[in-house]
Amino acid sequence: MEIQIFENYEELSINAARLVAAQVRLKPDSVLGLATGSTPLGMYAELVRMHEEENLDFSEVTSLNLDEYLGLGEEDDQSYVSFMREHLFSKINIDPEATYLPDGLAADPEEAAMYYEMLADMVPRDLQILGIGRNGHIGFNEPDDVFPVETHVTDLTESTIQANQRFFKSEEEVPRQAITMGMKQIMAAKKILLLASGAEKAETIADLVFGEVTSQVPASILNLHPDVVIMLDEPAARYLVEEYGFDEEEEDED
Repeated sequence: MEIQIFENYEELSINAARLVAAQVRLKPDSVLGLATGSTPLGMYAELVRMHEEENLDFSEVTSLNLDEYLGLGEEDDQSYVSFMREHLFSKINIDPEATYLPDGLAADPEEAAMYYEMLADMVPRDLQILGIGRNGHIGFNEPDDVFPVETHVTDLTESTIQANQRFFKSEEEVPRQAITMGMKQIMAAKKILLLASGAEKAETIADLVFGEVTSQVPASILNLHPDVVIMLDEPAARYLVEEYGFDEEEEDED
């Protein structure tokens, strides 16, 4: 596990984009696992800039997103398919037919989850991008008694609903369920890049890095993956530095 700490969110985003760009340049037909939320927005903006100003080519790239809200479709501006189109897909030369997300409007959500699991099996990711929730969730894999394995329909916890409320007009509008990849597909990626920004993530990051592997902190499973890069801004790395003496210049091998 390699940990990189940057002074601020802008530096975090630029360096995350550089890692993704290196992957695409080295393997033009890369399969990217993409994430939504506020944390990767800066990275996506930098990738758009690199496409426009540095000819970063996405024409052969395939993407699979981690998750989608149940009950929201592409016409809803809070759906993840809408998010990806607004912030990335419409601004780069990726083939729209090569971008995949779970079907949030499926008549049978369980069947849609099974279909997405089979799709992900056929399209393994070269690089998986992750954010992390305040409760340690990755994708929408919430704290539970066991690690969820396959793509599934999940109930969102109250803390996740509260955290996502800022994207909606009211708490009542926040969906209560989602379809999300499980740990099997996340861990199947050849390389994982996890991004975290802000002081509210600091305790969770410390639990991830130094705590035990437990389904109560779903992201802790990443300690079992052979190639993980964690990029943090200074606020998110606060406890690593203050309580554990983590040197910002170090790379932590686990």
